[in-house]
Amino acid sequence: QVQLAESGGGLVQAGGSLRLSCAASGPTFSSYVMGWFRQAPEKEREFVGAITSSRSFTNYADSVKGRFTISRDNAKNTMYLQMNSLKPEDTAVYYCAFKVGGIVTRAFAYDYWGQGTQVTVSS
Repeated sequence: QVQLAESGGGLVQAGGSLRLSCAASGPTFSSYVMGWFRQAPEKEREFVGAITSSRSFTNYADSVKGRFTISRDNAKNTMYLQMNSLKPEDTAVYYCAFKVGGIVTRAFAYDYWGQGTQVTVSS
């Protein structure tokens, strides 16, 4: 199975920045996607963005475009989420996820998940 280990998260002021990491291990596939989702208490899990294994094509939710950037380091099997200009509405538990194939924004399409890391943005 694919295993995901997250790091990062914490408490930041509005307008600040934070970088999350997600290290993957296990079987390697020729075509796959790694994505970021977030979920606030009593809210539905929400797509943030994703990156493909080939060509590093990325896709972002409208709410984070221009502020968040996803990248990957294939040598380290690690995906990053750089979050800038953070807002209180970004407060949530952030999850990394993995799926075979192309980018899909629906959470149920992803096969493996990390445990999540808390991001809290104060005003």
